[in-house]
Amino acid sequence: MLLLALDTATPAVTVALHDGTSVVASTSQVDARRHGELLLPAVDRILAEAGTRLDAVTGVVVGVGPGPYTGLRVGLMTADTFGLALGVPVHGLCTLDGLAYASDLTVPFVVATDARRKEVYWARYEDARTRVTEPAVDRPAEIAEKVAGLPAVGAGALLYPDTFPDVHEPEHVSAAALASLAAEKLAKGEELPAPRPLYLRRPDAQVPKSYKVVTPK
Repeated sequence: MLLLALDTATPAVTVALHDGTSVVASTSQVDARRHGELLLPAVDRILAEAGTRLDAVTGVVVGVGPGPYTGLRVGLMTADTFGLALGVPVHGLCTLDGLAYASDLTVPFVVATDARRKEVYWARYEDARTRVTEPAVDRPAEIAEKVAGLPAVGAGALLYPDTFPDVHEPEHVSAAALASLAAEKLAKGEELPAPRPLYLRRPDAQVPKSYKVVTPK
């Protein structure tokens, strides 16, 4: 097994390789505006670090969000392209699950990432491997009662200390965590989700509802 994992659902552009036993190479760079520019060089970098080639990859794992439309689609389209070119399966994993897994928390907690517009993408967890709610997008004040008293993980939690006063690492998702979680699930014979995006809301750019008709006289 050699899994290539990547995620662009948050400001972090993160890539990792996992050989079924451990992470053999990983890289992460936080830059919310350069996902498309940074992703492929990051893949090249970890392949070189691991001393292997892209055609050695046996599967691709991609974070499916939730996340903003523009950044999220960079990772998903890249993963789909690799899968088609290499003839290997492409698996999806919730980005919030990757953050939860990396936290190693053994008590109930919440993961929150920045959704912009003064909102967060969030979900509750029983422990680092067990999500108990579906991912959602809300204003922090609207979910304050639902998350009261729970530790929190993620950059979204750091932005709203009134709602999330007890924040733990990590701040950003890592492909290393996604790869490790995927390898663990696959080793147990679990079927991973399809690589379908969790947008949770419409993109900012939309087709106008009405057009001004201009015809020559």
